[in-house]
Amino acid sequence: MRIDIISLIISGFVLLWLILNILFSPSFNRFDQALHQKLVKTQKNIFWKIIAFVNEPKLVIVWDVLLAGLLLNDGNYPLALWTLVTLGFTDGAGFVIKHIVKRNRPHAHLSEEEGYSFPSGHVLGATTMCLILYALLRRVLPEFFSIFLIVYWLFVVISRLNLRAHYPSDVLGAVALSVFCFTVVQSIYAALFLQ
Repeated sequence: MRIDIISLIISGFVLLWLILNILFSPSFNRFDQALHQKLVKTQKNIFWKIIAFVNEPKLVIVWDVLLAGLLLNDGNYPLALWTLVTLGFTDGAGFVIKHIVKRNRPHAHLSEEEGYSFPSGHVLGATTMCLILYALLRRVLPEFFSIFLIVYWLFVVISRLNLRAHYPSDVLGAVALSVFCFTVVQSIYAALFLQ
């Protein structure tokens, strides 16, 4: 329970700090743009586009529904509901924050990338799904599974930067929001079903 409170405080603080700096600090935005230009040196290629496609926010919803369906098929209704609520709550919060911050995407982003930049929807969905999968499977799968999830998640992060779709703070904000929302829903689930 103490870890949950620490996760909530740290992720909430990071998220709020990023939002305030993006909205009100020109020097932070210049730094973020300069960091983005330094990080993005490679050419866009098909591998990163495939990673981005597989983690398209609408497709992540499909993965989540399929996972919930597997849990329902196993008769685990509370976990199925938790899986759907976790991603739904996180995506809803991401949508609201995108429309509050209204940050434009970096210059030279792909023309098919639409919408606002902060937070990254791809990273938000990938982080949330990785947290859900880890929570569900950490006790039954080997340690290698955790490493696989981290590598998979890193590929999504790199793809969003490599495709010039997001600034570094967009990615960090998505991770902070995902951890915050995951912790909230996990705490509520634990209070309702794990007593």
